[in-house]
Amino acid sequence: MKFTKMHGAGNDYVYVNCFVEPFPADPASLARRVSNRHTGIGSDGLILICPSDLGHARMRMYNADGSESEMCGNGVRCVAKYVYDHDIAREEVLDIETGNGVLTLELDVQNGLVDQVRVNMGPPILVAGEIPTTLPGDPPLNATLMVGGKVLEVTCVSMGNPHCITFVEELSDEWVHGIGPQVEIHEAFPNRVNAEFIQIVSPDEMIMRVWERGSGETQACGTGACASAVAGVLTGRTARKVLCHLPGGDLLLEWPKDGPVFMTGPATEVFSGVWPD
Repeated sequence: MKFTKMHGAGNDYVYVNCFVEPFPADPASLARRVSNRHTGIGSDGLILICPSDLGHARMRMYNADGSESEMCGNGVRCVAKYVYDHDIAREEVLDIETGNGVLTLELDVQNGLVDQVRVNMGPPILVAGEIPTTLPGDPPLNATLMVGGKVLEVTCVSMGNPHCITFVEELSDEWVHGIGPQVEIHEAFPNRVNAEFIQIVSPDEMIMRVWERGSGETQACGTGACASAVAGVLTGRTARKVLCHLPGGDLLLEWPKDGPVFMTGPATEVFSGVWPD
């Protein structure tokens, strides 16, 4: 099976072109094996680039633990880069089908290759039952969540997948690795949840670390950055355009009033190879 390793702001996945390769018989098992950073290729998960009746391609995304996720903002930028750079569709505006519907992506092409991608991520989902969470409010804003003996104030948003955002004075491993795994599996989130921890620098700038559902800490999370930007606006902490610094790089988030969230960031191809299966 031919594969390509790619990353968006350090959020890395193994990509398989299912226009050419057969769809894996057991993608969950394959995701676990290729994602292993000691015995596999090493990644945050597996993304399959498939034909689509609704767009130029369809993205199927599997976390490192084999669970299938609805969306990945960094992943969909890389899908768009692959589709353009590998001649599936040489168009500078692409429609990519995801588990959260069809997204439109605008490509910044430099010297014949995609460098940056601006994604219309769609409007945030703010109804608690659709996020989903049992916390009160549509959406839950500064809601109380008891985790590991701590009382957290959290804001919950979905960008097609669920996010629980905690604003902190200072980011630390204790927040991400100590509290993050407990938030992921908290009973308030029936489908588990991605846990974002945000340090505000200014109304136009924030720093983020994330514990991703099914993958642990990752270098970046595009949907998480979008959800955190929405949470920043809703709680009065940020402006509607904010630069988000993540361990793997920067993402620019924009949320025009009552509209979709736009995310702009890099997409990078690392290497290609052949997996023995």
